[in-house]
Amino acid sequence: MRISKGALLVVIAVLVPVIVELRTALSWFGIELSILESLGLGAVLILGLVLWAAWPPNGDAETDPSSSN
Repeated sequence: MRISKGALLVVIAVLVPVIVELRTALSWFGIELSILESLGLGAVLILGLVLWAAWPPNGDAETDPSSSN
């Protein structure tokens, strides 16, 4: 993993109110999001974050960056 599980949980916990407030901020510019659209946006962002965190940093799961030849 790119970050620890605890850090991932903290980032997700911070992302939730950001998504809620993003709905409010977008309404200032005349962009209205329904609650369902906000939930969908949040799910996509959290899924993307989890996929990024689980993906190996260099794209090669076999290589250990701490080992040297």
